[in-house]
Amino acid sequence: MNCIGYHPARRLRAWGGLAGGATFMIIWLFWLRGSAPGSAPVSQSTLTILIWHWPFTNRPPELPGDTCTRYGMASCLLSANRSLIASADAVVFHHRELQTRRSRLPLDQRPHGQPWVWASMESPSNTHGLHRFRGIFNWVLSYRRDSDIFVPYGRLEPLSGTTSPLPAKSRMAAWVISNFQERQQRAKLYRQLAPHLQVDVFGRASRRPLCANCLLPTLARYRFYLAFENSQHRDYITEKFWRNALAAGAVPVALGPPRATYEAFVPPDAFVHVDDFSSARELAVFLVSMNESRYRGFFAWRDRLRVRLLGDWRERFCTICARYPYLPRSQVYEDLESWFQA
Repeated sequence: MNCIGYHPARRLRAWGGLAGGATFMIIWLFWLRGSAPGSAPVSQSTLTILIWHWPFTNRPPELPGDTCTRYGMASCLLSANRSLIASADAVVFHHRELQTRRSRLPLDQRPHGQPWVWASMESPSNTHGLHRFRGIFNWVLSYRRDSDIFVPYGRLEPLSGTTSPLPAKSRMAAWVISNFQERQQRAKLYRQLAPHLQVDVFGRASRRPLCANCLLPTLARYRFYLAFENSQHRDYITEKFWRNALAAGAVPVALGPPRATYEAFVPPDAFVHVDDFSSARELAVFLVSMNESRYRGFFAWRDRLRVRLLGDWRERFCTICARYPYLPRSQVYEDLESWFQA
């Protein structure tokens, strides 16, 4: 890991970081709604977004006409009916199905000028075959902040009402891992941490899987959660950070993009970043020796903000309608692979 010495002064930057993260999210919300200064007027006609293949399944969910209205986006129709390709305002292709060749691009059916959207929430390390799609896609939907349709895995938003009490803590650290590979940085760091820190490991890799309803209640008992991404790439912050840690009520110990990226989304005192330490042992000592007052300080944001998880593909696809009037029709990703691997 790319480590530096731990800086206690960073713990004093919560308000500044909160302001920075809040500013970024406000800009993003304006961007999402297309209401930034100088942007074009929003079209009021209903947009039809065709999902060529639903992510990870052959059976798309029901998509009633008010699907996008539920997510605050009117005049937007999602459909998985491929017969609409001639009339759809945009067509979305999820990369995993293209990568595995379970689905192919209907190039011979594409109407002239129809925007095609490449969608993926996976990291570049787990994305292959992009060289086959040169000069095809107009827009990108992903977790990258420079995507045409930016859809993070989660965000903090203003709290309405009172916050729920912090769950009682009885254990030190937890980690949920299904695909353990020794070559990955997260596996190497875990091996270095384990001699110095009690970590309870769950998931298929440890033969201790957690059911969907068991996940958050189980992780809520832990002081810390190892929010280790499977690979380290620009803006790649997944549900490991948002759901398994923040939403569960545990402090994330983050391994992913640099600290500054996390601080664009959350206050600097909301998480621990592995790059703040010169070694795994130093990180473990910091976690184990933390007093209760300092620990509680990691949750100061809960008095004003709450976690919003953005894991529903219906909401992600509805976001296309919000951005549609403001995206360049003539844009084409001539080298999608180079852009995504950057």
